[in-house]
Amino acid sequence: MDSIQALLSALDVFSRAPDKVSLENANSWLQDFQHSPEAWSTCNVLLLSPDAPVAAKLFAAQTFRSKVTYDLHQVNAANLLPLRDTLIAALVEYHAGPKAIITQLCLAIAGLALQLPAWDNAVQTMIETFGTNPATVPVLLQFLKVLPEEMTSNTRIPVTDDEYRDRSAKLLTENSRQVVDLLSMYNNASGVTLAVQNQIFECLRTWVVAGEVDTATFCKSSLFDGLFEALALDQLFDSAVDVICELIHETQEVDDNMSVIELIVPRIIALRPKLEECKEDPEKIRGFARIFAEAGETYRLLIVRHTETFYPIVEAIGQCSAYPDLDIVPITFPFWMRLAQTIGKKASVEPLLSEAYKALTNVIIRHLHFPPDTSTMTGQEADNFRSFRHVMGDTLKDCCLVLGTDACLLNAYGLVTVGLSRGPSVSWQEIEAPLFAMRSMGAEVDPSDDNAVPKIMDLIPSLPSHPKVRYAALLIISRYTEWVNRHPDYISFQLQYISAGFEDSDDEVNAAAGQALKHLCQDCKQHLTDFLPTLHTFLKTTGRKLAQDDRLQVYEAIAYVISAMPMEKAAESLKTFSLDILSQIHNAAGQATPISKQELKDIGCGLESLEVMLHVVGPFGDHLPVACQNSCREAWSIFDVFIAKFAFDYDTTERTTRVLRPALALFGRSALPVASAVLTRMISSFEATGFSAFLWVAGKIVGRFGRESDPALQRSFQALFERSTNKLLSILQSKAARDIPDVLEDYVQMLLQLEDVVPDVFYQSSAFPLAFRASMATLSLIHSDITFAALDLFRGIVTHDCFSHSTPNLKNDLYAAAIKTVLEKEGFDLIGYLLSGLVGDFPEDSVSSVISIFRSISTLLPSQILAWLPVVLQQLPATSPPNEAKQRFLIDVTNAVDTKQFDKVKYAILSFNRASRKARDRRRVAPLNE
Repeated sequence: MDSIQALLSALDVFSRAPDKVSLENANSWLQDFQHSPEAWSTCNVLLLSPDAPVAAKLFAAQTFRSKVTYDLHQVNAANLLPLRDTLIAALVEYHAGPKAIITQLCLAIAGLALQLPAWDNAVQTMIETFGTNPATVPVLLQFLKVLPEEMTSNTRIPVTDDEYRDRSAKLLTENSRQVVDLLSMYNNASGVTLAVQNQIFECLRTWVVAGEVDTATFCKSSLFDGLFEALALDQLFDSAVDVICELIHETQEVDDNMSVIELIVPRIIALRPKLEECKEDPEKIRGFARIFAEAGETYRLLIVRHTETFYPIVEAIGQCSAYPDLDIVPITFPFWMRLAQTIGKKASVEPLLSEAYKALTNVIIRHLHFPPDTSTMTGQEADNFRSFRHVMGDTLKDCCLVLGTDACLLNAYGLVTVGLSRGPSVSWQEIEAPLFAMRSMGAEVDPSDDNAVPKIMDLIPSLPSHPKVRYAALLIISRYTEWVNRHPDYISFQLQYISAGFEDSDDEVNAAAGQALKHLCQDCKQHLTDFLPTLHTFLKTTGRKLAQDDRLQVYEAIAYVISAMPMEKAAESLKTFSLDILSQIHNAAGQATPISKQELKDIGCGLESLEVMLHVVGPFGDHLPVACQNSCREAWSIFDVFIAKFAFDYDTTERTTRVLRPALALFGRSALPVASAVLTRMISSFEATGFSAFLWVAGKIVGRFGRESDPALQRSFQALFERSTNKLLSILQSKAARDIPDVLEDYVQMLLQLEDVVPDVFYQSSAFPLAFRASMATLSLIHSDITFAALDLFRGIVTHDCFSHSTPNLKNDLYAAAIKTVLEKEGFDLIGYLLSGLVGDFPEDSVSSVISIFRSISTLLPSQILAWLPVVLQQLPATSPPNEAKQRFLIDVTNAVDTKQFDKVKYAILSFNRASRKARDRRRVAPLNE
């Protein structure tokens, strides 16, 4: 009774409006209770107690279901059949409801039947118990519905593949004929209610989905007829549609199921008039669309082989595609795609199918039209419609596959010319929709086409100046740039049209112009080198007025053109465009008066533009062009002063350091003379600000120049290691690790470079033990990238080559001694972090790294790890993993260490990880919602 009272008290928390802590405590207590062996008897008493609250009874039923899934091993074998009887008795008790309790008990019985071979006739037992009394038939139908679902989808039930196959055959396959006959009998029974009929269809669907219904036999039964008759009743319509779709899907091996298909298809074709009869009822049309689309998709090979016979299905799907409700239209799209793929493998296309796709093209373009008054759309509706237009664009590509791209483009082109011929009376929607279609189909265009595309390009100058039309036309240019590369005569006009787009007052048109210019310069760069002076002038005039995102696209476009130039000319051009930005930075660095926020923001935008250019142009190689010989020192002298002055501005720091990385790549070894100075500035700036970006750049310098023998540079690396570590420890004195994830990530990434490239600095420095401890803090963060980086670092340390060399080596001996000293001091905490993360929030893919680290520590410090492990395991949360898993893990690791079979540590960790994940997955669902 004490257990029941405690359980009721915990459940009562959910009936009130508790604070978060109370809710979490109650939830945790209930989960712990569900795991306990006592839960079996307590829940049995609670379930059969007439005075217990409904919520408590539901929890008891849920607990039975959970324990049958996870904890059946807690029940003595002799008590398994009595457990079955207890559950069936409870189901008899609750045959009138609540439905949630019936469902949970049915799931528990289904799970038990799967794991209990001694229960040889489970389905027959349930039929005899519940199948003869009309009051209990709904309970039987619920059990029969969940049985195949539970067997095919509940992968958490612990049975082997062989056990599953045996029980599946016994429970499902051997009973399928009897179940179908039973369902047919119930459906034909006099006085059968609509609610029971719905249950019959829901049950039938799960057996069909499980592949347990012989479709050939079923299609000759009265239940098959009843399915199609049920479509006439609103209350049965949805469940009948579900079964019919699954039945069609089950016949997808068409050559093996022709006799069944010959019975199904006439029934489906006979439904076509319903599309007209029910056109005012979208939900009915949705159901019929599902049936027709499923039939079309499943029988597409037959449509191609016997087009005339199956064409009524295609026509019906075409009607559904043309339906004005755009939530229903996409139901048909997978059919059109798969049929197009099937037709595309044939040498010729049946005229009827060509006509279907021609009609579909016009239907899709009609659906692409914006509404006459776009102001009536909410922001979300507008976003949804724009997204859906791209989905419809994919279907237009399917039309291209069947009809040919030229034919589809000319169709859209014709719609535009017809609209233009009407003069000012034409709406912008009538022009924009076919233009959008042309853009969507642009991916299918042959770059050598000389028929449709020239007509489209010649059409662009005559288009109305409406922003939506101009936007669509600019994106056509953007999409067709590969074709323009083969037809460069169009470049001059297109540059003018794009330039005019930047002058437009509409932001979307500006953005489209930027995108068009970027793609034009990317794909036609060799044709555009003579236009660079024009583009430079454009940047200094119109470019200043552009939004930053649009300006970035212009700089990216220019960089593509520069990348196509000979090296010397490319260097001169890059310098020309860069100097505009560098002069801004130089002036700001030397300005005596305080700089305004807007000026600093403008400089930040310039830095972004420079970063984009450097990324696209890329490095020139080891031998710099003459124009760049002194550029590195000159540029760094500007940046050095600028960083010293503005290091405390976070946004400026981010943008400045993002330029330094591609700049280092651009100059390559030519940056070596300034590398030490750059490092010094990064160190002092990190010490002053604590901003992670400075560590990020420092790590890149170590990676690029770490193997250079320059003594000054090596001293800079040591200073970087020691001073950055001291600064980080200082930050951790006042801030928690979770508050500085960016700093910790860039610090660990820097350490990875130091450990790999300059191990002398890393292992022989007094900062090594401090860095080791500071890096352990990252293992407590729920951040995959940081976790992987930290694990890589620790794995690199404990598996260092110094431990694998058999011959004495002074340097290796020094490394090994440093590592062992640190591990002896910090190993206990490291093991704690590793196991806490393993059973907690480490990513799934991190297990191999944990294994490598754990195995190496076991090898290096066997006695210590056996002393540490019991304490560490005791400190892990009591709920994840279970105590049995902790004990098993300790035994397995102890055996591996004692026998010096250290590879067995791997299997111990894998087993421990499986047990903890299973326990965590179980707890992830709150008991009251399971």
